[in-house]
Amino acid sequence: MPAIRRQVFIAAPPRAVWRALTTTEGLQRWLCDDARVEPRVGGRYILIHFDDENIEERGMIHKWRPTSHLEITWDRVGTQPSAGTQITWKLARAGKETRLAMVHSGSVFDDEEQRALTDRDWRRALSALQSELDQD
Repeated sequence: MPAIRRQVFIAAPPRAVWRALTTTEGLQRWLCDDARVEPRVGGRYILIHFDDENIEERGMIHKWRPTSHLEITWDRVGTQPSAGTQITWKLARAGKETRLAMVHSGSVFDDEEQRALTDRDWRRALSALQSELDQD
């Protein structure tokens, strides 16, 4: 299955990076305008973007290992670009930094143009996350 793979090193402890991925306040700082997270396996993970049109991305949490592993499968319904895809986040301490590895996969990325657009968006988003947490 085609996938986008990214890795960043963030000058913050894993707990801070985890909060940025799993709390409304954390997600609003770098990724979306609003968010709702039910912190458990089987919980909902919802991102809301207020761009030209309101986009709501809804997913379900399949792995929830605080400060180390988060896996979400996005719902297939709706018009969001992530529909039917899966994202995996893995965190690990790397000296004084946290290594955040991301894999975003799904058949939607068979389309080279869609994969390139999504990869560009993730590059920007992860740069924003890194900048946000490196300042703390």
